[in-house]
Amino acid sequence: MPQEITHRLVPSPAGRVHVVEQGEGPLVLLVHGFPESWYSWRAQLPALAAAGYRAAAVDVRGYGRSSRPADQGAYRMTELAADAVAVVRALGGGPAVVVGHDWGANIAACAALLHPDVFRAVGLLSVPYAPRGGPRPSEIFASMGGEEEFYVSYFQQPGRAEAEIEPDVRGWLAGIYAALSGDTMPAPGAPDPHFVRPGGTMRERFPDGRLPGWLGEAELDVYAGEFERTGLTGALSRYRNMDRDWEDLAAFDGAPVRQPSLFAGGALDASTTWMSEAIDAFPVTLPGLVSSHLLDGCGHWIQQERPAEVNALLTGWLTGLPPA
Repeated sequence: MPQEITHRLVPSPAGRVHVVEQGEGPLVLLVHGFPESWYSWRAQLPALAAAGYRAAAVDVRGYGRSSRPADQGAYRMTELAADAVAVVRALGGGPAVVVGHDWGANIAACAALLHPDVFRAVGLLSVPYAPRGGPRPSEIFASMGGEEEFYVSYFQQPGRAEAEIEPDVRGWLAGIYAALSGDTMPAPGAPDPHFVRPGGTMRERFPDGRLPGWLGEAELDVYAGEFERTGLTGALSRYRNMDRDWEDLAAFDGAPVRQPSLFAGGALDASTTWMSEAIDAFPVTLPGLVSSHLLDGCGHWIQQERPAEVNALLTGWLTGLPPA
């Protein structure tokens, strides 16, 4: 008989974290990215439970039913890593495996880097690990795109992206999910939705009409309902702390993540093509890397676009890890 999904709120430095669990066994913490929620792991929870693991997907601080502090600085990476530790402690103490997608991959890597006693292995989906280093992030992003503006710079200005998204959350989410999905993304040579023309919006470059194959109307309703309730400021605050992260993590400049690790990304995802040098550097930056995978024809939302393949990669990797 399938094990039931349970919801709970656990204490965290910011107040509380919403955790959705399924299964029994060694703990696997699942951390989502932008603009998602625990629900992005809906296909992984039962698969990991069936494989003998206690899978726990969180709403990251600022999302869903987790706390949403008003202070922008509360969304810095060190705080989000502390939330991950708090969840593990609340669920039995660990050590745990942490798996993240998109921003969640960065959170997972940082949590493993800062708290190696709590996290025994780390899985990264879509966004490869790149150690802290180089110029201040805001300076890098400002130099990208020529006359156009890189989306991260666009997101970093408080209130600006909210003014675009919040009048039609559902439509904007449908657009960004389609723009970055392997089956619906703009054709090569079309205007890139990662950049904003002067006086323009991100949305004007999103595909119109068809939803990606992994996203039905009911699933879109779940995502839209959460962001319509919470607003987008908590989620966007992650982008507004990247310079703070660069300052906070100065002592870890160039530091590798040494735990056993896995990477999987979509071959059509800008995160893997733009960051190909980070993937090439894995022998140095992820010396414990067990396997690295690029899925042909797949875009950014890897665990939702290709749930069966991702589940097989995760369970195979987990099975080969040393016992907790």
